[in-house]
Amino acid sequence: MILKRIGEILVLKCSISDQDIERALQYSKEHGVRFGDACRKLGLIGENELVAALAEQYGLEFMDIDGAEIDNDVLEKIPSDMLHKARLIPVRKGDASVLAVSDPTDLVTLDRIERRIREGGGKPGIIVIAAPSRVDKLIKGLGSKKMLSEAVGTTGQNLKDTDLNEDEVLSLERVSDASPAVKLVDTVLYDAIQKRASDIHLETGQEGLVVKYRIDGVLHRVMDPIEKSLSPSVISRLKIMASLDISERRIPQDGKFKVRLRGKAIDFRLSIMPSVYGEDAVIRILDKEHIGDEFDDLKLDSLGFNEIELARMRKMIREPYGMVLVTGPTGSGKTTTLYAALSEINTGEDKIITIEDPVEYELRGVVQIQVNEKKGLTFARGLRSILRHDPDKVLVGEIRDPETAQIAIQAALTGHLVFTTVHANNVFDVIGRFIHMGIEPYNFVSALNCILAQRLIRMICPNCRKKAEAGPSVLAESGMAPAKYGEYTLYEGTGCPECHNTGYKGRKAIVEVLDLTDEIRDMIAGKEPVSQIRKKAVEGGMKTLRQSAIEKVLSGETTLREINRVTFVE
Repeated sequence: MILKRIGEILVLKCSISDQDIERALQYSKEHGVRFGDACRKLGLIGENELVAALAEQYGLEFMDIDGAEIDNDVLEKIPSDMLHKARLIPVRKGDASVLAVSDPTDLVTLDRIERRIREGGGKPGIIVIAAPSRVDKLIKGLGSKKMLSEAVGTTGQNLKDTDLNEDEVLSLERVSDASPAVKLVDTVLYDAIQKRASDIHLETGQEGLVVKYRIDGVLHRVMDPIEKSLSPSVISRLKIMASLDISERRIPQDGKFKVRLRGKAIDFRLSIMPSVYGEDAVIRILDKEHIGDEFDDLKLDSLGFNEIELARMRKMIREPYGMVLVTGPTGSGKTTTLYAALSEINTGEDKIITIEDPVEYELRGVVQIQVNEKKGLTFARGLRSILRHDPDKVLVGEIRDPETAQIAIQAALTGHLVFTTVHANNVFDVIGRFIHMGIEPYNFVSALNCILAQRLIRMICPNCRKKAEAGPSVLAESGMAPAKYGEYTLYEGTGCPECHNTGYKGRKAIVEVLDLTDEIRDMIAGKEPVSQIRKKAVEGGMKTLRQSAIEKVLSGETTLREINRVTFVE
């Protein structure tokens, strides 16, 4: 059968002009993509139009699989690596089973899948074409669970460690042929990346090895416990990847490793800790390339600030000198906020230098320095060197000691704009932290432009969002007067595959911004009680963290349960 060219079909069906064809052909040649994909990238056609054209080209049926039922009988017979490679999912169409694919051109893999189904006693259904986003969505939810269960099922075999190259290569094709320990670890890493996890926790307990992911700041158990006797082999595999001592099991160890997934480098930081039942591991995922692309367009308004705080913050970061200080616990998004601030003011006209521990993500046009305490490069020493490097703007990753605090304040007082962070619960606790470091209040209030405290709260998943009932007792427990808030409509997420049944998807920042007015400066320098300073700030228009959180609830973006988890009831 002679196939029509995809371009001819698109021209007839989508009325693409000759000029558009030339643009798509040029894009296809420059970027090494197919003509149809080039048309999509350029916005000439939509996903469904491209899929319909593919269906006509190959004489196959187009099927909308949104809401379709997965055929679990057929799914069990197909190895997970084949599902991902072919981008295929078996679904029910009436009483029949069909194989929905997004790309019918990989005939070799499709033949292998049909063979596997027959060998398992099944009957392969006809092949239909479906939208790639729908296929990927189903594979992402069901395929990852299948991969984990298959990996666990093979881990009971003889386990042995393997030698690694400097950059370990993670790919589904390699996982299918790997030893059981390698397969389990790589599958967990792959699955965690797909689910947007920031951390992976491997906890050895009485019931066995438990695997958890931290997604949007909250831990979720992702599978049944693995047999406890298999824990040492899994932990040893991780130690080898991070070049740690596999024979040492009595003391904590830290390391890092890198994998490549679909041509993209992803960094991992590993922490091993001995416990009563064995060793536990925590893996931090740093997808620098993905976040780096996002940071190209990162601005403060994308973080969730309301208009008043946004205007205040933008005013402060454009001051010619002084200190912008962000506070909050670990994992509250302080670094992201400072990166967003730098991105907004980075016009190329100023010299911007940062010193961080570690450098989490790379910023274009910014000189970034990594702290190395083993070699003597501390925050204080690095900051001294930076000030001799003719900077205009300086970011200090964290003020940890009096020496760093003194140098940062002097920099802010001598014509530099300094961005930095300190660990404190709210904007007023920062005052106590500086005093505890031996810094006189009159000294640091002269340097400060503003103090910003923030937290991250989870947003309700838009795919399963529905109205929620909140009676007077629930509102009262949350510090919200039923008479004032009883008429508002509140929402919650019921849980769906898109949000991995959590009801939440993504996070945004809530903030309180203390603007250092002359009156507030005088009160701090006079060592007046924090309660009085707080009262004056609120009278001046400052919104507290709790008030910002309640605004997110009333706007239908998050839930009462979530803000009670993150902030104190006032």
